[in-house]
Formats: sequence, structure tokens, C-alpha cells
Amino acid sequence: MRFSRNQIIGGLLVLLLIWVVILVRMFAIVGPTASGKSTLGIEVALQINGEIINCDSVQVYKEIQVATAKVPVEERKGVPHHLIDFVSPDTNYTAGEWAREAAAKIEEIESRGRVPLLVGGTGFYLRALRQPLFVSPPTNECLRQRLNRIREKHGPEHIHRLLQRIDPAAAEQFYPRDWPRVTRAIEVYLQTGQSIVDQKSDRPEPHESSRRLRILALNPPRDELYKRINERTEAHFRAGLVEEVQDLLARGFSPNSNALGAHGYRRVVEYLQGLRDLDSAIEQTKLDVRHYAKRQLTWFRHEGDVEWFHGFGEENRVLQSVLESVAAGPRSK
Repeated sequence: MRFSRNQIIGGLLVLLLIWVVILVRMFAIVGPTASGKSTLGIEVALQINGEIINCDSVQVYKEIQVATAKVPVEERKGVPHHLIDFVSPDTNYTAGEWAREAAAKIEEIESRGRVPLLVGGTGFYLRALRQPLFVSPPTNECLRQRLNRIREKHGPEHIHRLLQRIDPAAAEQFYPRDWPRVTRAIEVYLQTGQSIVDQKSDRPEPHESSRRLRILALNPPRDELYKRINERTEAHFRAGLVEEVQDLLARGFSPNSNALGAHGYRRVVEYLQGLRDLDSAIEQTKLDVRHYAKRQLTWFRHEGDVEWFHGFGEENRVLQSVLESVAAGPRSK
């Protein structure tokens, strides 16, 4: 039997993938929202005997579906997904909790001889795995609600100014509009009397897998990405986003929860509270998500050892480039 040149190259690529995966066995596919990470993650997982660990801070929440871009079970092509759709919307799930659960999942997946593949765009989650957070005090719900009311009345920049007054070192670490982290920094200071920055020395050792982790990032053309974000936002509203949020509020879930405060949801809450009209909610959501995508790209550019791939995750040439990179092994430093 004779094999064609393409068949031989394909077979060698598969052997290389198996060899490299045995040695490295840890990958993360990251990038901005709407860049096709989930699609790419599934295709890569199929090639490397992988299982996906969700690395998206919105997709961890159950009950919210329309604006989360969770891949339906029937479209996952049999690839197991973990840490997705499992946290109640009224739980303030933290990056530290995710990192601890992700480490446990990594060990579980590897114990079965399979490959963990982290997929998502929440850079803070990934950093919490590589540089573990200190064990912080539990959320004081009364304090959290009070700070949320202040933010709703005066805006996220006002919350940041409050942090600047009591903990200027921490304020320098966070974007003024990154209100979840700013709020948490205020809570830690008021509950412990110490800056969240000063407590970094109390961090536990990173999970050993973080030393084997390779980060593969998508960088699609900015204009096309923004167009996709705008179209997807409109599709979410047509698909019943307002009704989904309406149902959650009617069932008693707090409008101040992390889940309903996420991009794609907070402007719908404002619309239902009579703070803006529907057109304004749609346009502001588009702007919010575009800004979020920009922040994600900025975040990953500041992370070390990120390998960039230009294009969307659904593109075959991007998939082939990623698989070739995986087969070639880590880049030399």
C-alpha cells in the first residue's frame, strides 16, 4: 500500500502531537470575547485527547444562558466540559475558588490519561491559577450590597475613588471601571485592616501544572471582531435576553449579583429598572462588550509567554497553526 505525501505528513503530525502532549499536557486557549475560542478549543481537544475546563467568569453561572456564549451540549462533539454552568447566580464566585477547583479538575483529568485544556477569556482566572491568591475573608453580603448601591448611584469610578482614599496602593492595581475587583479590594481592607496588595505574600504555591502551561491567544482583526460583537449582541436581545433576566429577577435573584452584573446583563437590568430605554440598553451593551474585548487583549499582552494567532478560532488555517504549534512544542526563551 502506498501513502500520499499528505497522508504521510498528516500521520507524522498526529505522532508529534501525541509525543508533545505526553510531555507538556497543559494548554490554555484565550482571547477576546466573540473570537471563536470555544470552537477552537473543541477542535484542539479532539486532536489531543483533551477535556475542556471553562475559564470564563460568566459561563460558570447556571440559569443565565442567552448572553453567555456557552456551547450547547449537542455541539460539543463529545468533548467533556468542566466548571461550566454549575454556580448559582446569587453566589459571588471568586477567581480563587475557580483556581482551586480548576487545579483539582486538572489532576482528575490527567489521572485518566487525558489532557486538560483551559478555554476562556477571563485572564484573572488564569492568573489566579498561575499566581494563587491569598485566602481572603468571606464576602460580607451587607457590605457588598452597600457598595453596590453606591456604585449604582454614583458609578464605578466613584467606587474606585473610595478605594484610592483608603488603599491607594490597591487602587493603582485596578482599572477604575473594574468594579468587581475594586469592590473586593475595599471589602478586604475594611474587613481585615490590611491592603489586598500587602497580603500577596500570603499566597500559596502555584499548582505544579502551571509550570507546564502554554497559553495560546487569539487576536482577530479588530474591525471584524467589533462587527461580530455588535451582531451577536443584537442576536442575544432577539433570542430572549430581556425575558431571561426578567424571569431571574421575578424568581428573587439579586440585580446586584455578579451574574447579573456581567457584561451583557447589567444594561438589561437597568432597562427593567426603568433607568434606560431598550435601544439604549442594546447600544450600551455593544459598547460594554467592545470595551471588555479591548481590555482582554490588553490583559493577555501583559502576560508572559503568550503565543498569538491572528484570526478567529473558527478559521481552519488558525486551527492548523495552533496544532502545528502544539506539535512543535514550547518556544525557546
